[in-house]
Amino acid sequence: MVDKITAKAPGVLLVDDEPDILELLELALRKMGLEVDRAENVREAIARLSAQRYDLCLTDMRLPDGDGLQVVRHIAQHNLDVPVAVITAHGNMENAVTALKAGAFDYLSKPVSLDQLRTLVKSALNLPHAGPSGDKLLLGHSPAMQKVRDLIQRVARSQAPVHISGESGSGKELAARLIVQSGPRHDQPFVAVNCGAIPDNLMEAEFFGYRKGAFTGADKDRDGFFQAAHGGTLFLDEVADLPLAMQVKLLRAIQEKRVRKIGANNEEPVDVRIISATHHDLGERVRRGDFRQDLYYRLSVIPIQMPALRESREDIPEIALPILERLRGNAEVRFSEQALRALQGYSFPGNVRELENIIERAFALCSAGVIEEEDLLLVPVEYGQVENTALSSKYPLPKYLDQVEKQALLEALEQTGFNRTAAAKLLGLTFRTMRYRMERLGIKDPNGTDGPE
Repeated sequence: MVDKITAKAPGVLLVDDEPDILELLELALRKMGLEVDRAENVREAIARLSAQRYDLCLTDMRLPDGDGLQVVRHIAQHNLDVPVAVITAHGNMENAVTALKAGAFDYLSKPVSLDQLRTLVKSALNLPHAGPSGDKLLLGHSPAMQKVRDLIQRVARSQAPVHISGESGSGKELAARLIVQSGPRHDQPFVAVNCGAIPDNLMEAEFFGYRKGAFTGADKDRDGFFQAAHGGTLFLDEVADLPLAMQVKLLRAIQEKRVRKIGANNEEPVDVRIISATHHDLGERVRRGDFRQDLYYRLSVIPIQMPALRESREDIPEIALPILERLRGNAEVRFSEQALRALQGYSFPGNVRELENIIERAFALCSAGVIEEEDLLLVPVEYGQVENTALSSKYPLPKYLDQVEKQALLEALEQTGFNRTAAAKLLGLTFRTMRYRMERLGIKDPNGTDGPE
């Protein structure tokens, strides 16, 4: 006879001193098939966490002998593998953000919605214990890249909003996807949105959806990005490009966790984790009045700065070799030592994306199975590129900055066949700004003209 083994139900620790709330939450959790223990203060909660392993801790922010942040910090400081969520007073987003920064998995606002509670619990109990899977990883062992990878692993188990900053081509979307792969929403939708590519008059419809007949052309109900990402992650790329009017609506959707379709009478709940990114300095945008400070504060709960490739030159061979391996298939192609040294000496204004383009081009041009330095076709000096040695001197500063800007413009123009409109988009500039900077720096195409628009 074979004994039947019954799996132990996940355990939850509830920390609150209000009997009515405790009873309500415990009843809801037990209906989900969970084991529940209670603690009425910080001291009792820490004692229980020290004596027993739990799969989730849910704590009120206000407790008789302290606050829920003490419980959150105890779990973080002792490396306990326990996601912890806090219950905050309605509308007190400052407490919620503080808890998320301290390491909380998520938060609930009073009065507690049982639907939101169930969603939170399911997400917490779905946390994977393994690292990210998949073919794409952030390669490199420089201190800057190690720091990014460590931070990604820490924030992945949270539901806190993450803001990823860094230059174009530095891997911001890859970092966002790795956060998701290591988190509780790894098997849920990942919706990536380029905020700069949506016309202003379509913003609200694209984000929140609309009802049939809401406006001319609305011939059927349609979900928006928030509904499409329900249960998963909404990645807002180039979030700095959002117009101010849309920023107000986005802030409310994030705080209330509810959206209203255009033409609808009622709001509907949405459960999404927000990850945002931009190559702009979002703090500077706030100071200029182009980006709302309250939205910036809400998006940047956990900031991640992606390093530029030139700041991690020692990583270039480690990143370049897998790119070549992917391109060559069964062919025997390798880099010469001179080619690898040339790559390490190049400034890469387009970062990893540019490195991929350069290697793909070199692979097509090389002969005898070896990529030589001349096959890389790094931006030629006659097109105005500054020698790398010149960039090692940063004085006088105006001249140095002009050199850096000129090199970045030339690389973008070279990638786009001197199409100024495409190069401006690659650099995050308007066409007018691109034309002005080319004129100021004396940049012309190889034929001596301004090049195509």
